[in-house]
Amino acid sequence: MHIIDGIPIWGDPIDEGALRQIVRCTKDAEAVAMMADHHLGYAVPIGGVVAYEDAISPSGVGYDIACGNKAVLTDMPAAEVRKKLKPLMDLIWTHLAFGMGRKNETRVDHDLFDDPAWKIGAVSPLKQMARSQLGTIGSGNHYVDLLEDEQGRTWIGVHFGSRGLGHKTATHFLRAGGAKDGIDVDPLVLPVSSELGGEYLACMALAGRYAYAGRDWVCSEVARLLGTSIVEEIHNHHNFAWRETHGGKDLWVVRKGATPAFPGQRGFVGGSMGDISVILEGLESKESKQALYSTVHGAGRVMSRTQARGKINRKTGEIIAPGQISREMMMGWIGKMGVELRGAGTDESPQAYKRLPEVLRHHASTVKILHTLTPMGVAMAGENELDPYKD
Repeated sequence: MHIIDGIPIWGDPIDEGALRQIVRCTKDAEAVAMMADHHLGYAVPIGGVVAYEDAISPSGVGYDIACGNKAVLTDMPAAEVRKKLKPLMDLIWTHLAFGMGRKNETRVDHDLFDDPAWKIGAVSPLKQMARSQLGTIGSGNHYVDLLEDEQGRTWIGVHFGSRGLGHKTATHFLRAGGAKDGIDVDPLVLPVSSELGGEYLACMALAGRYAYAGRDWVCSEVARLLGTSIVEEIHNHHNFAWRETHGGKDLWVVRKGATPAFPGQRGFVGGSMGDISVILEGLESKESKQALYSTVHGAGRVMSRTQARGKINRKTGEIIAPGQISREMMMGWIGKMGVELRGAGTDESPQAYKRLPEVLRHHASTVKILHTLTPMGVAMAGENELDPYKD
């Protein structure tokens, strides 16, 4: 761990752009920290943890409100999955909705649609869209994985958030609050006592319920497709804000691309499509307090999407100028790992990410690894899908 300008920062090398952003966040914050998978975000770095006493930051939570991970342990041996891996991945790929703006062909009813927060003007026009998208996965780095642990057991892992509901909600509040557009700008910070701040908290909580419901449904549906039962669940947001007590103060703790990791709390952290994932548990330590009981949410990027994939026509998805990673390079990597891949573009290639074990070593005193998960099958949105969620 490094202490720079009084800020605890994990990982090497330190991203200079992310460092500038987290330093800027200290202006209004009670405490900040930056995890080992940090990299440049919008106003607040990915991997940034920012705590406020009586305020909330829509910039900190980001555009994909309540993006998070869920992993479930099934009662199906991985050896059985491997015997029919290709048809199972075909089934997942064709049955579930991957990509931007997709609707779920299966109508998913949930009592979250009775939440009084839907009466708030920022989200009331979004209810029907949200209902139609519940249980869809989206694009970018969002995925459905089949994984094998060290005991030969099968886990289902998913990563996505609140879909169009979260993106449009974030956009509304950022505009209403007068947020500056760009990278090197101050994050928007709203007093929780203000009307806008209070409405944002209510809408953020609603998006959180929505994201949980979507991940719950997808995990259950994949288990059904596999013909197996779920025996254990681990579920966390990593783009959210929680009311917590730290150092005797009640604070709003914003974690942008960071996972809560209180002592005994378990989390699922995914690597890239060609890397391990882990089930981890928070530990009590001096560094844990300094991290505001937070840890990484993934491996962290080493190159931007444009650097990896190349310049792309945002209307057609056509690559105008090649990037640093070819399709052949990506497929070569995952082929060596034995991964059965569906979809995915080169911007999500393993070469675009840090190695998760190396990242986790920086947090060795704050978390312990309970299970190491090796990817068997990975499904993501296709090559030409664009990621609308900037974080």
